Amino acid sequence: MPISVVILAAGQGKRMKSDLPKVLQPVAGRPLLQHVIDSARELSASDIHVVYGHGGERVRETLAAENVTWALQAEQLGTGHAVQQAMPAVPDDHLVLILFGDVPLVQAATMQRLVDAATNGEALGVLSVRMKDPTGYGRIVRDRAGTVARIVEHKDANQKERAIDEVNTGLMAASAKRMREWLAQLRNDNAQGEYYLTDVVVLAAKAGLKVNVIPADSEDEVLGVNDKVQLAEVESIYRKRRATELMLQGVTLVDPARFDARGSVTAGRDVHIDVNVVLEGTVILGNRVRIGPNVVIRDSEIGDDTVVFPNCVIDRASIGPNCNIGPFARFRPSSSLAQGVHVGNFVEVKNSILGAGAKANHLTYLGDATVGEKVNVGAGTITCNYDGANKWRTEIGAGAFIGSGAMLVAPVKIGAGATIGAGSTITKNAPDDKLTLERSKQLTLDGWKRPVKQPKG
Repeated sequence: MPISVVILAAGQGKRMKSDLPKVLQPVAGRPLLQHVIDSARELSASDIHVVYGHGGERVRETLAAENVTWALQAEQLGTGHAVQQAMPAVPDDHLVLILFGDVPLVQAATMQRLVDAATNGEALGVLSVRMKDPTGYGRIVRDRAGTVARIVEHKDANQKERAIDEVNTGLMAASAKRMREWLAQLRNDNAQGEYYLTDVVVLAAKAGLKVNVIPADSEDEVLGVNDKVQLAEVESIYRKRRATELMLQGVTLVDPARFDARGSVTAGRDVHIDVNVVLEGTVILGNRVRIGPNVVIRDSEIGDDTVVFPNCVIDRASIGPNCNIGPFARFRPSSSLAQGVHVGNFVEVKNSILGAGAKANHLTYLGDATVGEKVNVGAGTITCNYDGANKWRTEIGAGAFIGSGAMLVAPVKIGAGATIGAGSTITKNAPDDKLTLERSKQLTLDGWKRPVKQPKG
């Protein structure tokens, strides 16, 4: 049976105390709503409908690349009313799965179990969870036979009902045709004056449908986010989940509590990651890669047997095998290193290609450069790539030796096997296999005196 997913994302989120709409608050660097959409896509749903409201245009702009159908809930009249806004675009012969944009940790496998509980539209599937503190959640009320009779919201529950620890998560699955009929029958005669989605449970039971309540694997999975405290809690759970996944794949994490994966991570065998490492976007780590503490890697690939020493930032770069990186090295986008390259402390590489065995071990800037094999770049060297309006490239041939403190003013070519004298400012091409240097005449001025501070009047 085709699946239509409806994600409710219209809440204002006043308790966030933020100008950013609640469903755009970040977890692991991505909006809450993005996490829900990504998980829903794993179900191979026919379509995804997002009900938006507060800050709606900003929500739509942020997720403009997503192939979803948007439905506006102009007035906040409850969850039942919110689902109604999406239903006109959902075909009757579909199964509708209802999710929430501020519940980001529900996994696709749990969603699938909920879909299965709807038995091709012949039952109503409801996701529940048992909570140590169910305050604020709707309680699942069962009859003596254990059959679900109704769901009562916390504000409408009596003392006995509030003692129930099995709560409704709000996630449901049912026939779209039946859901449409039930929504039309909802009433708002309750403490909040809203149209509760949970009331469809009673309507389903009255229609003779079985209500299949599926328990979530853990309370963590169904936590909603209403304030910054809960946002941090969800972030922590997500971080722990990702760390566990990688360790089960064979990655050694020195301290899982101080590791943060915020995207897709692929790791080879015997990868070792020290504390306070952050991996963002798509990161690929080869076999036996070692990452030192306090390293940030974003959308990059690290080759086999490469060591990244502490306090490096690697952003959208490709680093080959057997390289030594850092400490305190920075890679900016579009940088590529071949095998056996050494980039040392306080070296910045931007939009540059370094050939096999090249070395830049200290205090160097390589921007818009092509560096050949086995080039040695001395400390303090800078490729002067920007003339104030345009960027220009520097080309350094294989086997060249660049002396310390050299300024290579692009566009310029340094020949293969060339040597550049320390302290030179090179503005013209340097030939192969020759020494090129440029220095002003050194003078010593007799009688010169260092300035002294004038006494205050």
